[in-house]
Amino acid sequence: MNRDILQNFIVIEGIDGAGTTTQLKQVCAGLDTAGIAYHKTFEPTDEPSGKAIRQLLSGEYETAPDTLAWLFAADRYNHLHMPSRGVIAHLSEGELVVCDRYLFSSLAYQSMDSPFEQVAELNSTFPLPQVLFFLDIPAEVGEQRLAGRGALEIFETTDKQKVIRESYMRVLEMYKDTDMEIVLLDGTAPADEITKKILQRLQEL
Repeated sequence: MNRDILQNFIVIEGIDGAGTTTQLKQVCAGLDTAGIAYHKTFEPTDEPSGKAIRQLLSGEYETAPDTLAWLFAADRYNHLHMPSRGVIAHLSEGELVVCDRYLFSSLAYQSMDSPFEQVAELNSTFPLPQVLFFLDIPAEVGEQRLAGRGALEIFETTDKQKVIRESYMRVLEMYKDTDMEIVLLDGTAPADEITKKILQRLQEL
């Protein structure tokens, strides 16, 4: 599989409750300490397209099955290509870009409601990150971690998360022969230990 690689673009992935947002925060704090120029970002974005996605994920509005897959692809395109603050713009300034979720989440989550091949095709033109860190946890652990968050989103049930984790394994297998580096991490380990491993790899880049 030949796909363009965005050098210095780093993505953190995992099922809900895996700790991707925690790691984004802690890794960026470590980059601050190390004096490394970076840009912190996430998907869905805070742009209008991303806000629409968050409304749909909350279950507040009814939507057709394929709508989320198309919205995520549109939000991702904008996220990459915004002239002044997109991922590619920050990379061109020599910054490391660290992102909480990317196209791999679309493949794992949106394929629950849409055919996997269709979601893959929607995301087939997007470049890959240089390194993908995947935080692996059992769905039951994710459920325990989400229990204190209040209202859950439409995918945040144990049964769905089990299916999503299996989809992620399929995605990792799908991209194993690309030039993207895949780093599988035990998401049940202490957060500081995970951060240390990620930072060690980033400092080698």
